[in-house]
Amino acid sequence: MRVPVPLAHAHRLLNHGPTTLVSTAHGGRRNVMAAAWVMPLDFEPPKFAAVVAADTFTRELLLASGECVLHAPTTAQIDLTMAVGNTSGRERDKFQALGIPTEPGGIVQAPLVAGCGAWLECRRLPEPAIEQRYDLFVLECVAAWADDSLWQKGEWHFSPGGARTIHHCKGGLFYTTGERLQASRKS
Repeated sequence: MRVPVPLAHAHRLLNHGPTTLVSTAHGGRRNVMAAAWVMPLDFEPPKFAAVVAADTFTRELLLASGECVLHAPTTAQIDLTMAVGNTSGRERDKFQALGIPTEPGGIVQAPLVAGCGAWLECRRLPEPAIEQRYDLFVLECVAAWADDSLWQKGEWHFSPGGARTIHHCKGGLFYTTGERLQASRKS
């Protein structure tokens, strides 16, 4: 079940570096793409940096709408992540063509991809020079959600053999988030 995450903890949803999905919508069109380069940038208000290439339909919709949703897909969504990363949504609706289930967001118009581990509704903070030069977008998180079976007491809890977030390496090769380790807290 999707539960709200306090914005003060939103950075924790992506600070372990998972592959993300980025969904956008504008003017009756919508799209979703896979993105390997998304990271937390600030705590309060929570901000994220995301690389969205210049030639993508997702970028076109992000620039037009000024908003998007960042998602942390799980192991069950590896094939979906590859599919949305390897096809364009400019000519067809990927959600319809690939049968991607969605849920409405709480604040932004971009759809939430059902079944993810986390969802971060974001608004673009315009930085035209870095967007053009580096394809880098600064996004402010305005609502955050997590799957309550994976997110408890303000942190990830991945059970052995259960769903985990995924990390793309290359050419369809993914790794999952690994074993939980706690460092000693010696002063």
